[in-house]
Amino acid sequence: MKTRDVLIGLGISLLLAALSFLAASSPDGLMRVAQDNKFIAKTNSIIKSPIPDYLFPGIKNDKLSALAAGIAGILLVYLLVTGLAKLIKRR
Repeated sequence: MKTRDVLIGLGISLLLAALSFLAASSPDGLMRVAQDNKFIAKTNSIIKSPIPDYLFPGIKNDKLSALAAGIAGILLVYLLVTGLAKLIKRR
């Protein structure tokens, strides 16, 4: 895959993250079921999320916080996949 294609894909992903403010504020399907059946408070996480509820810690504006969380997630996945690809390529 060409570097140009990867960068175009990364750019499109970041653009979509920038448009995250257009997303519905309603909870997703699983969250809605948990709320409707009143067992959401009983849930336990095995691992603490670094970006809980898709809101970046320390940013008070929810829309900016969601944008930062989306961009951070995209860049993290990009770096992990790029690093893994380089490791596989060496072998």
